Amino acid sequence: MPSSDEFTGWVGMDAKSVEGNLVKTTFNPKVFTDDDIDIKITHCGMCASDLHTLRSGWGPTAFPVVVGHEIIGIVTRKGKNVTQFEIGDRVGVGAQCASCLRDDCYECTHDNEPYCTESTFTYNSTFPGTDDVSYGGYALEGRYPASFAFKIPDALSSEVAAPMMCGGITVYSPLKRNGAGPGKTVGIVGIGGLGHFGILFAKALGSEKVYAISRSKAKEADVIAMGAEGIIATQEPDWTKGLSRKFDLIVSTANNSDMPLGDYLSILKPGGRFVQVGLPEEPIPQLGFFPLVLMNVSLLGSLLGSRSEIAEMLEVSAAKGIKSWVDTYPMEEVNEVLKLMDAGKAKYRFVLCN
Repeated sequence: MPSSDEFTGWVGMDAKSVEGNLVKTTFNPKVFTDDDIDIKITHCGMCASDLHTLRSGWGPTAFPVVVGHEIIGIVTRKGKNVTQFEIGDRVGVGAQCASCLRDDCYECTHDNEPYCTESTFTYNSTFPGTDDVSYGGYALEGRYPASFAFKIPDALSSEVAAPMMCGGITVYSPLKRNGAGPGKTVGIVGIGGLGHFGILFAKALGSEKVYAISRSKAKEADVIAMGAEGIIATQEPDWTKGLSRKFDLIVSTANNSDMPLGDYLSILKPGGRFVQVGLPEEPIPQLGFFPLVLMNVSLLGSLLGSRSEIAEMLEVSAAKGIKSWVDTYPMEEVNEVLKLMDAGKAKYRFVLCN
């Protein structure tokens, strides 16, 4: 039976909503259970995933939809099974809001919840075994399973913490899992919302050298301020010259399907890894196996991060003073900010505030 509760949010009704046509109206959240919390949403970061979903770029979207999965808010209600939070706690919710968490699920018992077969995204998804739809953070209120909410350290402001809940963990996890740390040289492809976190976290994890890889050097001053050595510009002629066997790890946040993937693989050390986290809407060009075989490099993908990695990321950020580069706007201006986001104006994350 659908929930009789009504929350208020900015709802996408069709694929034209991405053009700044979200409608402020009510929606019915999932049925409240003993394992859930309600939160008063105070901040929500804006992610490229929101745009892809609103335009149905990754496939048909189940409209109506409330996007937003970089959520910070205050707990206003909790189910009787919820012991880790109290009313009034400040919590965050990211791009995943549920998985099965059963003892017989290999993924859930091995710190790999994003890959559970019953993983539920925070919007445009359905909770398994129910008709309940998940709704995101472009709203005044939210309802989510408490098991995928995280207490925010006092040292992190809400506008700084919000983009970490998706953008941050999307790069923190592959950096951590693939050995970013002392003695390693790391490349980050694409300097946007995800890419700027890639630089910040690669440095926070102790990587010896971090380079931004971008089409031009337009953002070089910014990436140096974030801790990078500089920018490698792929639009420059023979840009790979002198870079052979330079990188232990490259994490790509790029969303363009025409990326020079073969060139990226050619600058890895033998045994090096290239991890793709950006999701272009179009297929990438064909790739020959020679770079993979001759250099013994790995081509990998990564979705999000586990619950333990999210908690660790927040603690590392608090301890090391990691600050997201954000511009804040009132949630009421969401349609105008959508247009700015779609035009690539974010430096490097927009955060909506109630």
